[in-house]
Amino acid sequence: METEKIIIANLKCSGCENTIKAKLSEMEGVESVIVNHEEDSVTITHSGKAKREDFTKKLHSIGYPEATEENGLLLQLKSYASCMIGRINK
Repeated sequence: METEKIIIANLKCSGCENTIKAKLSEMEGVESVIVNHEEDSVTITHSGKAKREDFTKKLHSIGYPEATEENGLLLQLKSYASCMIGRINK
């Protein structure tokens, strides 16, 4: 098993956490996803079939870019939509 820890932007609440866990868990080879609100991080344990870049692309697509990326208004809006979905799907 391999582990990737990614520091992200726009992490606000448990709704965000639920969406992040759900979307990353859909990816092939993902065993577990841990979201740490204090560190704004996501730790993914996986089989190695997916790479770090695959995880960062998925996170970016739902509004949670890696902290080193530009975080414009569109990404912030995507994160709010993902957050609402995560709250509804609890």
